[in-house]
Amino acid sequence: MPSLNPLLLDSGSPPIPRVQAWGRAYSGARGPLLNLCQAAPAYPPPPAMLEKLAEAAGSPAAATYGVIAGDEALREAYAAEVSALYGGPCAAGQVAITAGCNMAFFVAAMAIAGRGDAVIVPTPWYFNHGMTLGMLGIEARALPCGAERGFIPEIGTAEALLDERVRAILLVTPNNPTGAIYPPELIAEFQALCRRRGIWLILDETYRDFLPAERARPHGLVEGGWPDNLVQLYSFSKSFAIPGHRLGAIAGPPAIMPAVTQVLDNVQICPARAGQMAVAWGLGALGDWRAEKRARTNERVEAVRAAFGRLPAWRLDALGTYFAYVRHPFGAEAAWSVAERLALEHGMMVLPGPAFAGADTHLRIAFANLDISAIGALEDRLAGAA
Repeated sequence: MPSLNPLLLDSGSPPIPRVQAWGRAYSGARGPLLNLCQAAPAYPPPPAMLEKLAEAAGSPAAATYGVIAGDEALREAYAAEVSALYGGPCAAGQVAITAGCNMAFFVAAMAIAGRGDAVIVPTPWYFNHGMTLGMLGIEARALPCGAERGFIPEIGTAEALLDERVRAILLVTPNNPTGAIYPPELIAEFQALCRRRGIWLILDETYRDFLPAERARPHGLVEGGWPDNLVQLYSFSKSFAIPGHRLGAIAGPPAIMPAVTQVLDNVQICPARAGQMAVAWGLGALGDWRAEKRARTNERVEAVRAAFGRLPAWRLDALGTYFAYVRHPFGAEAAWSVAERLALEHGMMVLPGPAFAGADTHLRIAFANLDISAIGALEDRLAGAA
């Protein structure tokens, strides 16, 4: 049999299907299965968004090829939102639309780094980031983050990892998998470090729309003009509850956009157009709905915080937006074994720390697809499991 790409084979496999298989084997003895392994909103899109999606899907224009970097209407609308949110200029020509934020990272990584280069990634990391870099022959250089700092990366540790092979530092905030929210001052320090060393800062802000209202502006990097080393990634999927429509975005300095467009032309030709049309409308029309979902998400955050306050055996080490990162109470038992037991015996699908290049001591709980009553069920089952 002909061989396959060894870089692909060495990059690992997605962990979610493995956990979902355990979930399918769950007997139902503890009640309905709780899906805590994949980040997804607990609610559907608003009816008006569904109407716009249906209308757009039925239009002849949506069936034609579009612009490689995305429809002008969506790029203009998103650039305007970025400018308003961050208090600095962003033009439509600085934006490209992708098939979800996973593709946004793939495109950014390919535009910035090549085989034999390195990108610094805080650990625990989102497994698709590590896998993508591995597939491209790019070293994912781990920047360890520990519970003692709430899984917040440390600037001095990052600087010590820099050498001539490093092309970028990746930050994900609010973080997946830990939920940690990086302070604006720290984000600014990382951008300044990258500028001094002549490398890129890739800033994945997939979950920014669910930050507490007082933190709605996550950082001030753009206030004085777009930094020439900043690539920002975003997902419309979570904000509008349309993950199945696969829409994300890259924003960056003008100099990087030709490279981004070249990659996009080879991997997607153009983004699917019906979703773009609906989201371009939604960015202007659904502000109140998005604000209400931000508030409801933060109610879930506080409900999870309170639940773990009543679960002394389980230690909540980081929490934010969609995720809780917790230390399990089972000592030296491997986290994969813990996750399997929780799925099969207690009907809770969670992901273990090693899935994210993290420690065997921790689990990630993705709770955004639970309502408040289901969070109560989660608390009861964790108490019973311990």
